[in-house]
Amino acid sequence: MTSGSEQAYALGIDIGTSGARASALDRHGNPLGFAAAPFESPAETRQPAAWWTRVRQAVEDLNSQVDLTAVRGVAVDGTSGTVLALDRNNRPTGSVLMYNDPCPEPEIVSRIARHAPAGSTAVGASSGLARAIYLSRGQDAVAVVHQADWILMMLGCPERISDENNALKTGYDLASERWPEWIERAGMDVSALPKVVRAGERVAPVAGYLRDLGLPKSTFFHAGTTDGCASFLATGASEIGDAVTALGSTIVLKLASDRPINAPEFGVYSHRVGKFWLLGGASNSGGNVVRALIGDNRLDDLTARINPEQPLGLNYYPLLRPGERFPFNDPDYQPRLDPRPADDAQFFQAILEGMTEIERLGYRRLEELGAMPIKSLRTVGGGARNPAWTAMRSHALGVETLPARSLEAAVGTASLVIAALEQEDA
Repeated sequence: MTSGSEQAYALGIDIGTSGARASALDRHGNPLGFAAAPFESPAETRQPAAWWTRVRQAVEDLNSQVDLTAVRGVAVDGTSGTVLALDRNNRPTGSVLMYNDPCPEPEIVSRIARHAPAGSTAVGASSGLARAIYLSRGQDAVAVVHQADWILMMLGCPERISDENNALKTGYDLASERWPEWIERAGMDVSALPKVVRAGERVAPVAGYLRDLGLPKSTFFHAGTTDGCASFLATGASEIGDAVTALGSTIVLKLASDRPINAPEFGVYSHRVGKFWLLGGASNSGGNVVRALIGDNRLDDLTARINPEQPLGLNYYPLLRPGERFPFNDPDYQPRLDPRPADDAQFFQAILEGMTEIERLGYRRLEELGAMPIKSLRTVGGGARNPAWTAMRSHALGVETLPARSLEAAVGTASLVIAALEQEDA
């Protein structure tokens, strides 16, 4: 353990697709320590026992680096829409459906569609509600919780408690702040679902595992969030008009707004995070297209041959197959990748120009739906390291670009705790 004078103030834990991570921040939001415990095999990503093992490893590694005895709050983020069934003793039954698993039973999906209100994020085969209903019918299942909820319980939280962000795709109503009656008609026993509070809200004194680890009895568990919301907060974005673009396998846009905007016809939905609403949309274009059409080994060489000051204007819409979610929601939307220049560097440039236009159209779509124009932009993901693409995007979007404070979701979750504590102390 370090012997520095600055003690940890908030602890954030992230359980994602690659493993678990833990971060400690001081009261000013500065990182004091970070630890990661990767999964040892792809199979571990869907095994609750492996989740808990990796979380313990990350937290105990962090505890060896940083003084956690002054931590005031702890929160957990997890993959959005990942759910598991519990038995009457709150032990996993072994049934897990991950965030990207479709519901195995089409009848459940159809029944939700019949009862859900227009614009509900719980509609579709990949909704958290469809997965929850399916798991609730399993042998020995008496409850269904989200990934982050269960980790919080394992850390010592005495109740099944979730946050609004994880519960959104399971049908939770943000306006009335309750599980709506229609999900009962859709086949979900509301009593089997966790209690839901706002992200960051204080829920219970720390007990169990974390008390045994040495955290004081004055420490509280706080409701967490999804990994996507946590990643936004980690960048330092915190004001209305702050935007974050994730240039990973897909292009994901998030914008802090003073009002919620839900437009499923355009693939747009909103989370409530602290003092703002977080609008989001995700395109099917992104790094997956580059990897398939260009490969990973030639990117540096081709990037050096691109001239962002001389756009090709080929009007590409880079997709690997028909279908787009945002800024258009059209399962039959066609890729545009012709004409193909003979020069591979120009082909790569045309792809990046197309993706830049998708990002521009995405933020314009949010503005057309009622969001304020973006005032600052931070970028995360592998594409953020490409200087030619950065230059294209800066010119197209015409906004101030800022560096991301952190790329770790655990940092964002810890910062959510700090914001909640500051509000409580005000």
